[in-house]
Amino acid sequence: MHKGTFLELCDLLSPALKRQNTKIRAALTVEKRVAIALWKLATPDSYRSVGNQFGVGKSTVGAAVMQVAKAITELLLRKVVTLGNVQVIVDGFTAMGFPNCGGAIDGTHIPILAPEHQGTQYINRKGYFSIVLQALVDHKGRFTNINVGWPGRVHDARVFRNTNLFKRLQQGTYFPDQKITVGDVEMPIVILGDPAYPLMPWLMKPYTGSLDRSQELFNYRLSKCRMVVECVFGRLKGRWRSLLTRSDLSQTNIPIVIAACCVLHNLCESKGETFMAGWETEANRLAADYAQP
Repeated sequence: MHKGTFLELCDLLSPALKRQNTKIRAALTVEKRVAIALWKLATPDSYRSVGNQFGVGKSTVGAAVMQVAKAITELLLRKVVTLGNVQVIVDGFTAMGFPNCGGAIDGTHIPILAPEHQGTQYINRKGYFSIVLQALVDHKGRFTNINVGWPGRVHDARVFRNTNLFKRLQQGTYFPDQKITVGDVEMPIVILGDPAYPLMPWLMKPYTGSLDRSQELFNYRLSKCRMVVECVFGRLKGRWRSLLTRSDLSQTNIPIVIAACCVLHNLCESKGETFMAGWETEANRLAADYAQP
């Protein structure tokens, strides 16, 4: 990120991160603490090599990552990962070819080390340990709702049914009550999912089986708009490559760090930060060991 974005982030986090100097030693500045955490999250480097970069011990790196991640989730998560202007999102998806759509949903697996307890719960279909990040994204590739922490073995549809998002969509309180008429059917604002998700009045998924021309066209338009969410996961992991190496954090800390990365992704995207092609290449190389279930 640019220096301006970095300093703005430090200002936002400073109420939670400022520390008093003691007689024994000076406290790390907020800027240095945030820089250490961002470096650790953005590279697959070890704690020791990050510590060497910044002239601190490896335990200080571990502490800084968690302090910054907790500060981000406490202070910024609710402000940054929000729905925003629904009409802008609907217009964006309409321009891409799907009317009255409020977002695309999907899940991705973040690799972890084998947990001490209930390890088998975390083995996904591809055979590695993971936890699930499920996200709803807008037309511009920003997270509008996230749920993180379910074990890798749990199916996407089950994760979704147990979220607050599902409850609010079911009650009709998540999106404004804005219907359009398609043919002779009244259609509310919908979200788009892949075949793993349940078909709902407010969730569209592709047709399966043998299809006629109109069904094929529907599937094409739906998948074109749904691709946004897959691109977002690619960019998230490309920018914060520590998500592609098996995290050695505890089960309670991993979801905090993943949520913090989602907030940072939204910040970078809204500020128009550059995304370098080399990051995606490196991310693809790291991700090759962990094919998505």
